[in-house]
Amino acid sequence: MDDAQAPAGFGPRPAGTPTARTAPAGVVARIREAVGSVVVGNGQALDLLVVALLCRGHALVEDVPGVGKTLLARSFARVLGCEFTRVQLTPDVLPSDVTGSSVFNQATAAFEFRPGPIFTQVLLADEVNRATPRAQSALLEAMEERQVTVDGETRPLPEPFLVLATQNPVELEGTFPLPEAQLDRFLVRVTLGYPDLDEEQEILRRFERDEMPDLVAVTDPEGLVELQHARARVSVADDVLAYLLDVVRSTRADDRVALGASPRAALALHRACQARALLDGRTYVLPDDVKVLATPVLAHRISLTASTRLRGTTVAAILAEILERSAVPVEDEQDGDDVPPSSRAASGLSTRR
Repeated sequence: MDDAQAPAGFGPRPAGTPTARTAPAGVVARIREAVGSVVVGNGQALDLLVVALLCRGHALVEDVPGVGKTLLARSFARVLGCEFTRVQLTPDVLPSDVTGSSVFNQATAAFEFRPGPIFTQVLLADEVNRATPRAQSALLEAMEERQVTVDGETRPLPEPFLVLATQNPVELEGTFPLPEAQLDRFLVRVTLGYPDLDEEQEILRRFERDEMPDLVAVTDPEGLVELQHARARVSVADDVLAYLLDVVRSTRADDRVALGASPRAALALHRACQARALLDGRTYVLPDDVKVLATPVLAHRISLTASTRLRGTTVAAILAEILERSAVPVEDEQDGDDVPPSSRAASGLSTRR
């Protein structure tokens, strides 16, 4: 079965969408290769960053110090060919340090606006949880409305616009946890983890001379905007949409959950699944897309009850249980008879548990 042709039961291929294994998959392959020349491993984390970009969303990179959060963000921005700005957030950072401010020009006897670091295409907000809530709130309008209002004047941000925020979940002294309203602005939460033995040996060999490989842009902002438009044309069949909503709504009905996934979370998961399908060269969403992206998209939007946290139960474990018991839509039997099990597994088609 051709990858460009949607299996029966998963919706038709809409007109105007790119065929399988064309530009989107090629661009992503070049991004992976370029970033991989600097960053060892973390292929899944890189894919999530691309998903956030194609959905016009933002990513929260959360992990312990020294695992390459900043390096991944800088390398990612470089290969995209986008303007990149980094801001180190500390408790004394003011909102105007992020958004910019009006400065009096004595030569012209008028106030002139000096844009802050947020006026860029890829913004790395390093250690975002060290900034005060007042400074953190400076990101809210930009992340949601893609604009900045200073002194009563609203200024649009360039396209594409992506915020990559990092935070250290271990150190709590001198930090200000992100409120639920701001966590909800991040499309995905990305964790890197420690490298395995082979990857860590490769890191030591690659950087033993303290030389950073040169990165060359493999795309441009205009091409990324086109990919964002292509993502919106990826089809989602009614059965897959019902499965996605079943997973989201199950988080609200669980007694262990104090705050379930919101409708904004459902929309974020819907868009993320479209992006993953596009990256895989497909023009239709599969149930496996929902399974893979449910935890990165939903986990940071869900709050557990106090008793659940005391028992040591995690959000990821609850989402795994929900995915396990949710009925997965299957392809029609007629199509399934024509596709051998090996091909079905390779294409990512799911079967009912």
